[in-house]
Amino acid sequence: MRAFLAKAIERAGYEVEAVDRGTAALPLIATGTFDLLLTDIVMPEMDGIELAQRAAALAPHMQVVFITGFAAVALSRGAGKTPNSKVLSKPFHLRELISEIERMLAA
Repeated sequence: MRAFLAKAIERAGYEVEAVDRGTAALPLIATGTFDLLLTDIVMPEMDGIELAQRAAALAPHMQVVFITGFAAVALSRGAGKTPNSKVLSKPFHLRELISEIERMLAA
């Protein structure tokens, strides 16, 4: 799914750096060159909520889109309370994701 989403977002005109876990994303985010973090809630080693919290310390203006099959659990754990964030529930339409990315980056 990661490769499919990365390719679709690139086709929409955005540069994408895809990694398989939050611990791999943090060093990239530390470079300060990212406008948006798209993360699943459930990941190995570090969940998406913790990743977003750590990323906010490194890049406070970065937007965050969480994707999850467990929206109620994600919201109860604070995903919707992360500044500059949006939660998309699986399954979602690719157009919905691209529209949300466009909306968040335009803000």
